[in-house]
Amino acid sequence: MIGFLKTAAHSLSIFLSATLWASERPNILFVAVDDLRPALGCYGDKTAVTPNLDKLAREGILFERAYCQLAVCSPSRLSLMTGRRPDSIRVWDLVTHFRKAVPDAVTLPQLFKQNGYHTRSIGKILHGSGSPSKDPVSWSVDPVHEVNRDPRFRYATARNLKGKGLKRSASESAEVPDGTYLDGLICEEAEKALRQHGENSSPFFLAVGFKKPHLPFCAPKKYWDLYDREKIPFPANPGHPEGAPELATRSWRELEGYTDVPQDGKLSEKKIRELRHGYYACVSYVDALVGRLLKQLEASGLAENTVVCLWGDHGFHLGEQGLWTKANNYELSARVPLLLRYPEKIKAGKRSGALVELVDVYPTLVRLCGLKAPAGLEGISLTPLMENPGLIWKNAAFTQYPRSLKSHRHRGSGDVMGYAVRTDTHRYVEWREGLDGKVLHRELYDHRKDPQEMKNLGGLEQNKETVAKLAEVLANGWRGALPPDTSKP
Repeated sequence: MIGFLKTAAHSLSIFLSATLWASERPNILFVAVDDLRPALGCYGDKTAVTPNLDKLAREGILFERAYCQLAVCSPSRLSLMTGRRPDSIRVWDLVTHFRKAVPDAVTLPQLFKQNGYHTRSIGKILHGSGSPSKDPVSWSVDPVHEVNRDPRFRYATARNLKGKGLKRSASESAEVPDGTYLDGLICEEAEKALRQHGENSSPFFLAVGFKKPHLPFCAPKKYWDLYDREKIPFPANPGHPEGAPELATRSWRELEGYTDVPQDGKLSEKKIRELRHGYYACVSYVDALVGRLLKQLEASGLAENTVVCLWGDHGFHLGEQGLWTKANNYELSARVPLLLRYPEKIKAGKRSGALVELVDVYPTLVRLCGLKAPAGLEGISLTPLMENPGLIWKNAAFTQYPRSLKSHRHRGSGDVMGYAVRTDTHRYVEWREGLDGKVLHRELYDHRKDPQEMKNLGGLEQNKETVAKLAEVLANGWRGALPPDTSKP
């Protein structure tokens, strides 16, 4: 009997210790924003009305030069969620599930789940449709609003609700409350989740994925009213970059599918202004919803012990370089906002100009929470930059984009792969046959003289040495770009 009591007491002690340890671990509020380029006040955008995201940036660290790995939704998201690059998970399109190539990969939420966290997905996290949107082993409960093909949550006006298909008008301003559109419903569900978590001590990983500012640019009228359309700058460089190959500037034909957009993609000045207005309205809509989440986090008594991580899955073109949406290797499609706040470990008001990548988010959150990272990650923790934002860091960030030789959109890895490297001063791109075939085209943009990437210098004789050096950086890959004291994830 005494032995039994000793064993029981020992087991109880272990249980209580584990429970205490779990309750002391930080929570994660993981916010993904679809198609969000750094069109935020905290990133220097003088048009954007984003008070809540600006406040979040002031309270933590802002990464000024963060880059996605492939500028369309599913490959970018699945790369971040697995901590591996697109070529490693063999995901380059919108229909491939990462577990086809890496069935035993441990996703970011799955790792937290294995370590006692309650993991939950609300909204668009992995992808917005098809098999890539689902990964049951990652979540403690079934995801909510992860897939939505119902036009009633995309549109609100009578004219659009009477239409057919998912793509009706490319934008919409409606006198409706936030909860009319899907993102408002996502926010309400996430607020409810935070209230529930405030009532118990188990740590949580709450992933909230907002759909806007993804097309169609539909938002309640009050967010449109924040802007004077005529004061929103027109695209400064509306033509394709000089000397760029067709593969680089090809339209993905995402915008052209909407009923009020010409099939040839040629937009009037009026339509361009309307669309740019709509994008900013949607950014402000999401900003307000994020503000509600942060307010609820505070009200639930969770703010001090929660890591808030907010990121955009890729950038977005709004007519610059003659391009719309994403699906290319240029700066406007590759660069994303990345904000982290954690009062326990991140001093407020930090900014880092280091080159970082979305694939770094996984090891960063793992390190912040004191967990052990699984093998195979292809990013590195950004925690050293939180202590010293000016550290010597990666000398390059890597992005890629495939093309079909027969259509506007590709399947799989396409026929041609465009591999891009972004250094402190340049963007260099090689368009290769297949994944490792001969180079068909080269692009070189000098950000010191041409930050808008409007002149391809890759074919000029005087740039042969620069091209050779950057080709070597690209050939050496992401491992060759790591800082000297951070050789492992």
